[in-house]
Amino acid sequence: MTDTFPRQYARTQRLTLGEPRTITVSPDGKRVLFLRSTNGTDTVQSLWLLHVERNTEVCIADVRELLAASEGHTESAEEQARRERAREGAGGIVQYSCDAEVQHVAFAVAGHLFVCDMQHANEIVIKSPASGTIYDARISPDGQHVAYVRDRSLYTCDLQGVERCLASEESPDVTWGIAEFVAAEEMNRQRGFWWAPDSSALAVERADHSPIQSISIADPAKPTSNPSSRRYPFAGTANALVSLHLVAINGTRIAVTWDSLAFEYLTSVQWNKHGLVISVMSRDQRILDIRAVDISSGQTNSLHTEHDECWVELVVGGPSLLEKDLLMWCGERNGVRAIVVNNDVITPDHLQVRSIVRASHDDIIFSANNVQRPQELHVFSVQISGGEVTQLSDGIGIHSATVGGETTVLRSATLETRRSRTLVNNHHQLANHAEEPLIGTNVSLHSVGPRGIATAVVLPENHDGSMLPVLFDPYGGPHAQRVLNASGAYLASQWFANQGFCVVIADGSGTPGRGSTWEREVHRDLASSVLADQLTVLRHLPEIAPCADTSRVAIRGWSFGGYLAALAVLRAPKQFHCAIAGAPVTDWALYDTFYTERYLGNPNQDSKPYNVSSLLRDAVRLERPMLIIHGLADDNVLAAHSLQFSTALLHAGKPHEFLPLAGVTHMTPQEVVAENLLLHQLQFLQRSLNA
Repeated sequence: MTDTFPRQYARTQRLTLGEPRTITVSPDGKRVLFLRSTNGTDTVQSLWLLHVERNTEVCIADVRELLAASEGHTESAEEQARRERAREGAGGIVQYSCDAEVQHVAFAVAGHLFVCDMQHANEIVIKSPASGTIYDARISPDGQHVAYVRDRSLYTCDLQGVERCLASEESPDVTWGIAEFVAAEEMNRQRGFWWAPDSSALAVERADHSPIQSISIADPAKPTSNPSSRRYPFAGTANALVSLHLVAINGTRIAVTWDSLAFEYLTSVQWNKHGLVISVMSRDQRILDIRAVDISSGQTNSLHTEHDECWVELVVGGPSLLEKDLLMWCGERNGVRAIVVNNDVITPDHLQVRSIVRASHDDIIFSANNVQRPQELHVFSVQISGGEVTQLSDGIGIHSATVGGETTVLRSATLETRRSRTLVNNHHQLANHAEEPLIGTNVSLHSVGPRGIATAVVLPENHDGSMLPVLFDPYGGPHAQRVLNASGAYLASQWFANQGFCVVIADGSGTPGRGSTWEREVHRDLASSVLADQLTVLRHLPEIAPCADTSRVAIRGWSFGGYLAALAVLRAPKQFHCAIAGAPVTDWALYDTFYTERYLGNPNQDSKPYNVSSLLRDAVRLERPMLIIHGLADDNVLAAHSLQFSTALLHAGKPHEFLPLAGVTHMTPQEVVAENLLLHQLQFLQRSLNA
C-alpha cells in the first residue's frame, strides 16, 4: 500500500510521536529527564535520562517491561479525563514527578504506581501498593513518600509501599486532589495537590461537584451500552464548590480560608521555601487576589490584588514568592503583559510575557514574544535588580526552555527545519525519533492591512503560478495562534495546498501575542471583530498572493475555528462560498463558565453578548454549502452544539451536511478517523467549489 500524508499524519499523531517531551533538569544541572517513544509511530512513551557530563542517554523506565510483569489495571476515569483536558494522545508514561534533587521519580502507568531510584542504578523501589487505579502520582521533595489519587481520594505511601488514606469522602460528587473541570480545561491548572517543601504536608483541593448540572454522553453506535454521566458547568450555572486544605502526612487537616463567595475560582497554588501563595479569582474574572497562607492556621492575607476592566489573564508559572517579602506576578502594564516584582515592572514594553520558566531572587527566566512579531516566541532572562534582559534563544522560530542549575534545555522549531530540535547547553541534541513529513512546506508570512494582521499563505510545493481557489484555515480565537514561524504548524494546511488550494491562515482579534488591547477586542462579542479581520485579509489577499482566485473561497476550522467557519458563510456569504465547521461552538450558553463568561459575561445578567455571538439565530441566513463535523463523545464542545445547529438549519429549510463521529472526542485521536476526515473534507471542498 502506497503511503500518503493523511495516513502518516494520522498514525504519527500529527508527526509528534517520538519527540522528546516533558523535560526536567536536576537542580545541579547534571541530569535531564524526559519522555520519548521509540519511533515516530510508537504511542508508548518511556522515561529517559541524559547524563549531561557524559553526554549519554539511558532509558530508565521501559513501560513495556514494567507492564509485562503487571496485571490487569487500566487507566482510571480521572486519568482519561486528564488526558483529554491536556489533549494528550500518547500512552505509556505521560507525566511524572521528581523529588527536590531529581534522584527519585514517580509515575503511574495503566493504574499502577512506580518509583524509580536513580541513585541505585534506576531501581524500581515501589510497584502498586494497593489495588485500584492510581492517578497523578507525585513524589515528596525529600523522596520518601508518594501522593496519588485513587477512587476520588488522596493517598500516600512510603518507599516500602505502606499506604495511608489522607482525605476521602463517601459521596461520589466529592473529589480530593483532582483539579475540577474548568481548572484543567481553561486555567491550565491540571493538578489538585501540592507538596510542602519540607514534605511534612500537602495543600489539597477538595471539590464538591454536586451543584453542577449533570449531562449524559452516549454512544449511539452501541445502543446497548449505558450513557456516561458527567458534570458540566454551562455558562451562567453553578461551578464546583472548591476549597483548599493543608493535610499533614499523619492525616491532620486545616482548612485554608478566603472569601470564596467573592473569589470563586482557585487559579494557582505555589508552595516554596519562602511560603505558600494562592491566587483566587472573582466569578467575573476582573479581580485576581494573590494571598499568602499561614500554614499553622490556614488563614490568608492579601499580598496584591490585580484588577482589569475586561478580565485578568492567567500566566503559567506565577505568582510566587522569590523571597519572604518579594512577590512576583504577571499583569497588564503599558499595553503588554509584564512581569512585576513588588509593583516594579521589570520587563520591557515591547515584550508580551507568555509564561514563567523559572523564578529566583536573582533572575527570572520567561518566554515572551515581541508584540510586533507574534509569530516568534523566545526565551529570556531578566535580572531582578536592574531589569537587564538577555535573550537565551537564537534564530527565528518558536523556542521553549527548561532550566536547572547551569543547564538550559532549549526546544526550537523553525520554518526551515522539518522537525523540532532539543539542545542541552547548545551542545547535546536529544534524539528525535519523529518521522519526517512526506511533504515539504511552501509558506510565506505576512502582515496584512492597516492593523498588520499576522497571516500565513501556503501554496502548493511546486506551484506553477496558476490561479487557485482559496481555503481559509484559521483558529482565529483567544488563547491559540496558528501563524507561527515553525513548519510543523502548517503540515495539514500544506497538504490541502498541494491538492490545488491557496491556503490562508490569519490570526485576528483576540489571538495571543499582540498585546492587551488586541486580545480584549473580543470582549462582549466573539463574532464581529473576529470575522472582520478574516474579511480584511481576504480583501488584501491579491496583494500578497496574486494567484488567489477570490471568486472561489472556502473556510475550514475546528473548535473555535469551526465556529468561525460557520460564522463566515452565515454572515459573509458573498465572500465565503462554503464552510467546514468541525466541533463548532454554536450557542455560547452551552459552553463552560470560565471560558465563556471571561469574554461574554454572565448570561443571567446580560444575554445580549450571547445573542450577538450565537450561530443559532443566523441559521436562516445559510446560502452556501456547509459540512458540520462533530464527535459524539466530545465532553468539551458537546455534540449538542452541532445537533441543535443542524436542527435550526433544518427548521429554516437550509440544506447542509452533518457528519457525526461515534465514539470520538474533541481531539479525534483515532488514526482511521483522523486520516479519513482529511480526505472527506477535501472531497467536500472540491465538490462545493468545483475545484
